[in-house]
Amino acid sequence: MSINATLFVQMIVFAILVWFTMKFVWPPIARALDERAQKIADGLAAADKAKSELAAANKRVEQELAATRNENAQRLADAERRGQAIIEEAKVRANDEGAKIIAAAKAEAEQQTIHAREALRDQVAQLAVKGAEQILRKEVNPAVHADLLARLKTEL
Repeated sequence: MSINATLFVQMIVFAILVWFTMKFVWPPIARALDERAQKIADGLAAADKAKSELAAANKRVEQELAATRNENAQRLADAERRGQAIIEEAKVRANDEGAKIIAAAKAEAEQQTIHAREALRDQVAQLAVKGAEQILRKEVNPAVHADLLARLKTEL
Protein backbone atom coordinates (compact mmCIF):
# COMPACT_ATOMS: atom_id res chain seq x y z
CA MET A 1 0.00 0.00 0.00
CA SER A 2 1.06 3.41 -0.69
CA ILE A 3 1.34 6.31 1.65
CA ASN A 4 -1.42 8.18 -0.13
CA ALA A 5 -3.89 5.33 0.29
CA THR A 6 -2.97 4.95 3.99
CA LEU A 7 -3.32 8.64 4.47
CA PHE A 8 -6.68 8.61 2.72
CA VAL A 9 -7.96 5.66 4.78
CA GLN A 10 -6.75 7.36 8.00
CA MET A 11 -8.62 10.51 6.98
CA ILE A 12 -11.81 8.52 6.41
CA VAL A 13 -11.41 6.73 9.75
CA PHE A 14 -10.76 10.07 11.42
CA ALA A 15 -13.85 11.57 9.77
CA ILE A 16 -15.95 8.57 10.94
CA LEU A 17 -14.48 8.99 14.43
CA VAL A 18 -15.34 12.72 14.41
CA TRP A 19 -18.86 12.00 13.12
CA PHE A 20 -19.37 9.21 15.73
CA THR A 21 -18.05 11.45 18.51
CA MET A 22 -20.26 14.39 17.40
CA LYS A 23 -23.32 12.16 17.06
CA PHE A 24 -23.09 9.86 20.11
CA VAL A 25 -20.40 11.04 22.55
CA TRP A 26 -20.49 14.82 22.43
CA PRO A 27 -24.25 15.40 23.15
CA PRO A 28 -24.25 13.51 26.51
CA ILE A 29 -21.02 15.29 27.52
CA ALA A 30 -22.47 18.68 26.50
CA ARG A 31 -25.74 17.87 28.31
CA ALA A 32 -23.79 16.85 31.46
CA LEU A 33 -21.76 20.06 31.27
CA ASP A 34 -24.95 22.13 30.84
CA GLU A 35 -26.61 20.34 33.77
CA ARG A 36 -23.51 20.91 35.88
CA ALA A 37 -23.44 24.61 34.92
CA GLN A 38 -27.18 24.87 35.78
CA LYS A 39 -26.59 23.15 39.16
CA ILE A 40 -23.72 25.52 39.90
CA ALA A 41 -25.87 28.53 38.93
CA ASP A 42 -28.73 27.22 41.09
CA GLY A 43 -26.32 26.65 43.97
CA LEU A 44 -24.93 30.17 43.65
CA ALA A 45 -28.47 31.58 43.53
CA ALA A 46 -29.41 29.54 46.61
CA ALA A 47 -26.25 30.74 48.36
CA ASP A 48 -27.12 34.36 47.55
CA LYS A 49 -30.68 33.81 48.74
CA ALA A 50 -29.44 32.13 51.91
CA LYS A 51 -26.99 35.00 52.46
CA SER A 52 -29.79 37.56 52.15
CA GLU A 53 -32.03 35.47 54.42
CA LEU A 54 -29.18 35.23 56.93
CA ALA A 55 -28.72 39.00 56.81
CA ALA A 56 -32.47 39.47 57.34
CA ALA A 57 -32.44 36.95 60.19
CA ASN A 58 -29.45 38.72 61.77
CA LYS A 59 -31.28 42.01 61.47
CA ARG A 60 -34.39 40.51 63.13
CA VAL A 61 -32.22 39.02 65.87
CA GLU A 62 -30.57 42.40 66.48
CA GLN A 63 -34.00 44.06 66.62
CA GLU A 64 -35.25 41.43 69.05
CA LEU A 65 -32.11 41.83 71.19
CA ALA A 66 -32.53 45.61 71.19
CA ALA A 67 -36.19 45.24 72.12
CA THR A 68 -35.28 42.78 74.87
CA ARG A 69 -32.57 45.10 76.17
CA ASN A 70 -35.02 47.99 76.21
CA GLU A 71 -37.62 45.86 77.95
CA ASN A 72 -35.09 44.69 80.53
CA ALA A 73 -33.92 48.25 81.13
CA GLN A 74 -37.53 49.35 81.55
CA ARG A 75 -38.24 46.49 83.95
CA LEU A 76 -35.14 47.35 85.97
CA ALA A 77 -36.19 51.00 86.08
CA ASP A 78 -39.71 49.99 87.14
CA ALA A 79 -38.32 47.71 89.83
CA GLU A 80 -36.06 50.48 91.06
CA ARG A 81 -38.99 52.93 91.14
CA ARG A 82 -41.09 50.38 93.01
CA GLY A 83 -38.24 49.79 95.45
CA GLN A 84 -37.90 53.53 96.06
CA ALA A 85 -41.68 53.83 96.52
CA ILE A 86 -41.66 50.92 99.00
CA ILE A 87 -38.77 52.52 100.89
CA GLU A 88 -40.57 55.87 100.99
CA GLU A 89 -43.78 54.18 102.10
CA ALA A 90 -41.88 52.32 104.83
CA LYS A 91 -40.30 55.60 105.97
CA VAL A 92 -43.72 57.25 106.12
CA ARG A 93 -45.15 54.28 108.04
CA ALA A 94 -42.15 54.31 110.38
CA ASN A 95 -42.58 58.05 110.97
CA ASP A 96 -46.32 57.58 111.58
CA GLU A 97 -45.62 54.67 113.92
CA GLY A 98 -42.96 56.71 115.71
CA ALA A 99 -45.38 59.63 116.08
CA LYS A 100 -48.02 57.25 117.47
CA ILE A 101 -45.52 55.77 119.93
CA ILE A 102 -44.39 59.25 121.00
CA ALA A 103 -48.02 60.38 121.39
CA ALA A 104 -48.82 57.25 123.42
CA ALA A 105 -45.74 57.80 125.57
CA LYS A 106 -46.71 61.45 126.13
CA ALA A 107 -50.26 60.43 127.01
CA GLU A 108 -48.95 57.78 129.38
CA ALA A 109 -46.53 60.28 130.94
CA GLU A 110 -49.40 62.74 131.32
CA GLN A 111 -51.53 60.04 132.97
CA GLN A 112 -48.68 59.13 135.29
CA THR A 113 -48.18 62.81 136.12
CA ILE A 114 -51.88 63.22 136.91
CA HIS A 115 -51.83 60.03 138.95
CA ALA A 116 -48.70 61.19 140.81
CA ARG A 117 -50.34 64.57 141.50
CA GLU A 118 -53.44 62.84 142.84
CA ALA A 119 -51.27 60.64 145.05
CA LEU A 120 -49.35 63.68 146.26
CA ARG A 121 -52.61 65.53 146.96
CA ASP A 122 -53.86 62.57 149.00
CA GLN A 123 -50.58 62.43 150.93
CA VAL A 124 -50.62 66.20 151.50
CA ALA A 125 -54.23 66.00 152.68
CA GLN A 126 -53.30 63.19 155.06
CA LEU A 127 -50.33 65.21 156.29
CA ALA A 128 -52.54 68.26 156.71
CA VAL A 129 -55.08 66.22 158.69
CA LYS A 130 -52.29 64.81 160.87
CA GLY A 131 -50.84 68.27 161.27
CA ALA A 132 -54.23 69.71 162.20
CA GLU A 133 -54.77 66.77 164.56
CA GLN A 134 -51.56 67.48 166.33
CA ILE A 135 -52.32 71.18 166.41
CA LEU A 136 -55.74 70.63 167.84
CA ARG A 137 -54.54 67.71 169.92
CA LYS A 138 -57.50 65.68 169.11
CA GLU A 139 -58.37 63.29 166.38
CA VAL A 140 -60.02 64.57 163.24
CA ASN A 141 -62.37 62.03 161.66
CA PRO A 142 -61.84 61.94 157.83
CA ALA A 143 -65.36 60.58 157.27
CA VAL A 144 -66.92 63.47 159.15
CA HIS A 145 -64.82 66.13 157.53
CA ALA A 146 -64.81 64.63 153.98
CA ASP A 147 -66.20 67.83 152.55
CA LEU A 148 -63.40 69.88 154.04
CA LEU A 149 -60.77 67.34 152.85
CA ALA A 150 -62.19 67.37 149.31
CA ARG A 151 -61.92 71.19 149.18
CA LEU A 152 -58.38 70.96 150.50
CA LYS A 153 -57.44 68.46 147.74
CA THR A 154 -58.80 70.70 145.00
CA GLU A 155 -56.94 73.69 146.33
CA LEU A 156 -53.67 71.82 146.29
